[in-house]
Amino acid sequence: MHPRALLLVVPLAALLTGCGSDELPTSDPLPAPEVVPIAEARALPVDEYTQIEGFVSVPAGTFVTATGDFGFAIQDDTGGIYVSLYEELKILIGAKIRVIGKIAQVSKQTVLVTNVTGPELLQGIEAVTPKDVATGEVNESTEGLLVRVKGIVSNPIVEDKPYGIKAYVDDGSGEVEIYVCFAGDKPLIDTTKLTKGTAVEITGFAQQYLDRYEIAPRGAVDLVIVPPPSP
Repeated sequence: MHPRALLLVVPLAALLTGCGSDELPTSDPLPAPEVVPIAEARALPVDEYTQIEGFVSVPAGTFVTATGDFGFAIQDDTGGIYVSLYEELKILIGAKIRVIGKIAQVSKQTVLVTNVTGPELLQGIEAVTPKDVATGEVNESTEGLLVRVKGIVSNPIVEDKPYGIKAYVDDGSGEVEIYVCFAGDKPLIDTTKLTKGTAVEITGFAQQYLDRYEIAPRGAVDLVIVPPPSP
């Protein structure tokens, strides 16, 4: 198995005794923890049981080829986080979700591990607006958020099949990796347009994989080719 998927599948499955079932661990039934802001949940120690709510920025299963799970991402006014989910569940972008689970560190990324009974759909829907950041500012402070960068494709793409494709964008503040997952046998965005020297606008989920930070686009609308200025 590819190391990117392996690092997600093995540690996360071990955190929930009910992984593959419909229940969170029940050996010592616990009362539901209080709902806390996402930034507060992100600061909790590993294995801490917590509950958060926010709006979906990445639909469930979008990154399955790279993560090996059907997770999704949510954010509130304080921050964002990836929610790892091993059972397939229809959770759409913009939905308001309350979710309960355990904090984990996976390939150095902070995630919340849950299962099919963890997420609760709440009333309300809200489009999550990406945060505009410089390419060199995609770091720990942006991890878990939906972000948008503008810059020049700085290097040729690198294939990482069947898990994804790596592209690179730089606005002069530092290069950032764009990790494009696959949907079936095709990448989520048209990577043939990411030729070196092309000006682009990329929206995606800011994530960490080991010692590097990446932006993971969610679909075709997350790539905009910027036309050259008029003479």
